[in-house]
Amino acid sequence: MATAQTSFDVIVIGAGSVGTPAAFALAGAGLKTLVLDENASVGQGANKAAIGGIRATHSDVAKIRIGLRSLEILSTWQDTHGDDIEWVAGGYTFVAYREREERTLRNLLAIQKTHGLPIDWLEPAELRAVVPDLNPEGLRGGTFSPEDGSASPLLALHAFYRHACARGARFHFREPVREILEERGRVVGVRTDRDTYRAPVVVNAAGGAAREVSRMAGLDVPVTPDSHEAGVTEAVQPFLGPMVVDIRPAPGSANFYFYQHRTGQVIFCITPDPPIVGTDRRETSVFLPMVARRMVALMPRLRTLKVRRTWRGLYPMTPDGAPIVGPSRELEGFIQAVGLCGQGFMLGPGLATYLVKLIAGDLDEADREVFAALAPDRRFAGAEKLK
Repeated sequence: MATAQTSFDVIVIGAGSVGTPAAFALAGAGLKTLVLDENASVGQGANKAAIGGIRATHSDVAKIRIGLRSLEILSTWQDTHGDDIEWVAGGYTFVAYREREERTLRNLLAIQKTHGLPIDWLEPAELRAVVPDLNPEGLRGGTFSPEDGSASPLLALHAFYRHACARGARFHFREPVREILEERGRVVGVRTDRDTYRAPVVVNAAGGAAREVSRMAGLDVPVTPDSHEAGVTEAVQPFLGPMVVDIRPAPGSANFYFYQHRTGQVIFCITPDPPIVGTDRRETSVFLPMVARRMVALMPRLRTLKVRRTWRGLYPMTPDGAPIVGPSRELEGFIQAVGLCGQGFMLGPGLATYLVKLIAGDLDEADREVFAALAPDRRFAGAEKLK
């Protein structure tokens, strides 16, 4: 029998980049919220491997809208809630050294501007005024979105956690979900090793384990983790403002990106090609030589920096590179918030506000457009142009 201790309005599975901001927002809306996670604390999955970039500069309208909301939340967090999450509005620049990338970036500007993203194309001289150390040889220009930025994944997620708890959300750690409970086609709760919890809404925010959780509900969601490596250098004097992204493919990699943290370290990451599918998080000997060559070619000044460490995290990928978010038609009350494709930290806070409106039945036409684009039963076609 359900009691006050085991009965909730919403159960969230996963205390990571999506589930923790969701709990903060849900509890803030007055919903009695329980978060269940198999790990010992928040952010022990993909979040702790994130490098901290936050942007609304996407090629997909739904992600632009969610990203803008995330930027609004994170850029004002310290003023609103008092926590220093190391927010810096350094901007993002996508550089173009070939006609192909220039065409892609220019074509996306119309979509990005139409949906409220402050972004412009900069010619080579203008771009080098923003990022002086870019290699000028062959530079065709690039886009620059000054309101994008970065923050600490660790500090930000713990801030969401503390304030979610203060709002009444409950977090149970080291308590994996073993069963999704349903009655007559709708979800009614979950069972763990410790107890049974009742709720009319269950949110799957399990990151890399999203598929396994969905299978408990008799569903299959196409989320497949793959591995990405990142690294950090020694701290040096400030010389770089924006996150720099190069979307050109190269042998072994699809793109790479880096920025200088406000404490002076350069943090960098690369997208392997072909993808390294699976959950292996061991570092490799291939990553650092590959990314170092690309970074130094793009910005020769980096050649003298010493790398302090590297690490590897998981990107929960979908077939089209867009998140899978929304209610499941097959099981009423079971909501997917998965497949963030390595962008959970930047999209999670904004996505949380959409989830609240969905659960409260308070969607407007623009909100419905977002959920239609990310629907679990959509046709997975095309691919993200700005990974």
